[in-house]
Parts: sequence; C-alpha cells; structure tokens
Amino acid sequence: MEKIYEELAELLEVDSVKDDEVLADFECWDSLTVLSIIALASENYGKTLLAKDVNEARTVGGLVALLK
Repeated sequence: MEKIYEELAELLEVDSVKDDEVLADFECWDSLTVLSIIALASENYGKTLLAKDVNEARTVGGLVALLK
C-alpha cells in the first residue's frame, strides 16, 4: 500500500502525499500527469482508467481507491 503513495508522490513531483490532498492543488497537475496516472494504473495495477475517472477522483485518497 505504501508503494502506491510513493508512486503518486513521484508523479506529482513532491516528497510525500496524503489522502486528503486535492489533486488540482499540486503545481504539476496537468493533462500529462493525468496520462501518467492512467499509465501507472494500467502497468502496475492492471486497472483501466479514463481521464474522467482520474479527474473525478479529486483527491489522492480518491486515486488510491481507484487503484485498489
């Protein structure tokens, strides 16, 4: 489980992330980051996500729930 947070922190270009942090508040949040999250979900977790799914997650915790 800790690995998910580490991977998301790396994609979001920060040292660590918490469940309640809003994705749009991250400085690097853009369409490329959304695509990177979609690729991460597919490659590492066998999940197929759409950009709409990622954007609707809204928070780090929402993303983690999608990846579980």
